[in-house]
Amino acid sequence: MITDSYLRLSEGQGAITATQNSTNTIDLSVAREIGEGEEINAVFIVTVTGTGTGTVTLSIVTADDAALTTNVTTLVASAAFVGTTLIAVGSAKPLGTSITLRLPPVIASLGRRYLGAVYTVSGTVGAVKFTTDIVVDIQDGQKYYASGFSIV
Repeated sequence: MITDSYLRLSEGQGAITATQNSTNTIDLSVAREIGEGEEINAVFIVTVTGTGTGTVTLSIVTADDAALTTNVTTLVASAAFVGTTLIAVGSAKPLGTSITLRLPPVIASLGRRYLGAVYTVSGTVGAVKFTTDIVVDIQDGQKYYASGFSIV
């Protein structure tokens, strides 16, 4: 997975304790053909573990303004994730939590100028943090093997 600072919607954004928009947006008047002809994805990587039992829903939206408040259209949204299941990269689970959402190919045809992320919180999730990127190829990197065997 190759990331690009121009396609980064947030970097370690947090502490997400209430619903908020990404710190960065992508100006589609510059990136006019984003998503045309190839699949693109939004990758949300947890950088600080959640501690509460509330939920977070992750969304990618378009809007007429950079603050993501005018004529907002949700392109794709995740299921609601319980805060305690959002494990940071490098903590209890070495690879951490990474959530990928495939964006529909209608981004440019909606006529909105900005693309961003929205973190919708319900209840208490702790001070969870995310880094969110728009990418073409995703990298899983997670391999699981059965336990109880030896390599000789």
